[in-house]
Amino acid sequence: MDHPHARARRPAVRAARGRPRGRRPGPRDPPAADRRLTPPTTDPHRSDPGKKPTTSTSTSPSPTVAPGDTGSGFGPKLLVPVLVGPLLNPINTTMVSVALAPISRDLGIGASQAIWLVAALYLASAIAQPTMGKLADRFGPKKVFLTGLVIVGVAGVVPEFLTGFGGAVTARVLIGIGTSSAYPAALTTLRQHSARIGKPTPPLVLGALSITSLVSAAAGPPLGGALIAAFGWHAIFLVNVPLAVFGIVVAALWLPSDRLRPRDADRLPVRTALDPLGMVLMTGAVSALLVFLLDLSAGLWWLLATAVVLLVALVLWELRATKPFVDVRLLVRNGALSRTYGRLFLTYLLAYTMTYGFSQWVQDVAGYSSDVAGYLQLPAAVVAGVVSFLVARKTAIRRPLVVAALTPLLGAGLLLLLHAGSPLVLLIVVPALFGVPQALASVSNQAALYKVVPSEYIGTAAGLSRTSIYIGAIAASSLIGGVFGQAPTTPDLHVLGWVMLGIAVLLSVLTLADRALARADAA
Repeated sequence: MDHPHARARRPAVRAARGRPRGRRPGPRDPPAADRRLTPPTTDPHRSDPGKKPTTSTSTSPSPTVAPGDTGSGFGPKLLVPVLVGPLLNPINTTMVSVALAPISRDLGIGASQAIWLVAALYLASAIAQPTMGKLADRFGPKKVFLTGLVIVGVAGVVPEFLTGFGGAVTARVLIGIGTSSAYPAALTTLRQHSARIGKPTPPLVLGALSITSLVSAAAGPPLGGALIAAFGWHAIFLVNVPLAVFGIVVAALWLPSDRLRPRDADRLPVRTALDPLGMVLMTGAVSALLVFLLDLSAGLWWLLATAVVLLVALVLWELRATKPFVDVRLLVRNGALSRTYGRLFLTYLLAYTMTYGFSQWVQDVAGYSSDVAGYLQLPAAVVAGVVSFLVARKTAIRRPLVVAALTPLLGAGLLLLLHAGSPLVLLIVVPALFGVPQALASVSNQAALYKVVPSEYIGTAAGLSRTSIYIGAIAASSLIGGVFGQAPTTPDLHVLGWVMLGIAVLLSVLTLADRALARADAA
């Protein structure tokens, strides 16, 4: 006879096993291992209009919070390395602007050669950003981030051993490659950490990435000037050594281990996952296009033709690739992502055209010195920083982007009113108006990208967004060179204003007609 307590326990045990009482497992019953799988999980950030959220039935590590966190899941020990890395690229981009003259004098080179110190970093960054993003998606953001910081540290001492102009250009290329790892790795880290703890990334955390970039870009010229005055132009390279060392230490200590990331991508062979042919075609197409844009007056049309041929080859290859470097099908299918890249290109085309064009005109025509010309644009940097902070605290995407698209219409209109005797207040207000769209677009387009991109593609997508910005910057340089010629004049500035007005109209239409932005706000 069974013990009464045993009889009482048996139904509960059988119920727990998922079978009716008294029936043996049948051929249609799932194996015991399948019944122990965790329930499907949903990416907390994915918001692809018209598509169901992707689910996964794979097991994952238990949710953990960031080191030093007090409950939000995004503590200071996670955020310090995530925010330190992305400031290195913009600060190096702008810091060199005050070093061109002393480098030219010291090395005995002309202005046409010195400009390659600017172009070298743009070219390297435009190509390396999506490449580093792809590597972060495959091997893990921490490994890629640390490798990039090592490259930056090495680049800082290159001019000490290669003392000529070639050494300086080599250092700038290495800095562009190394700093390009930070932004894609940061977004990948945040997305993976968010999925791991089951909490969406706070808008202020995402906005902080844009704020640090804007602030560091504004701090570049004064920091570069102070370093050159105290130690000479070599200091703008050497300063990267302590910055890289600090980044390596905090990243090694506080960034989550790559062992905690999803391992789905590791199932593919490395060559298939990285798509090296796609990388080569992308590198060739972007390089040919950017060199062509750098000097339109040279008439290097064969470079433009080369870029088109390589672009067509890239599209054809990526349509066949198992894990494409540039997911053409995703760009076609996910119109929200493609339009985000378009908005970034147009916004930064306007911003850099204003920054570089206005600065030249205000010195050569209005008669202000170079330091005063810099101070006139300081309010624009302050406005950009304040607006970025305010917008980063909100979750709305469409409204800030609409304001970012419409504000340049007013700024370009006022640009048409400038002349050599314009009052000082107008010379301050006009560039400040372009600080608003730069801040709004930087924060909100980043938030839009973060929502519409699948997790496994976030690093590459983040890198391509920066490539859009760099192409906009170089296109702005070409536009200014074509309009100003040998020296700017007030009529030339007005021509530039009309072109900017047309670009602003195109940006406004692209933003106002994008219904996906409203759906992203509602998601």
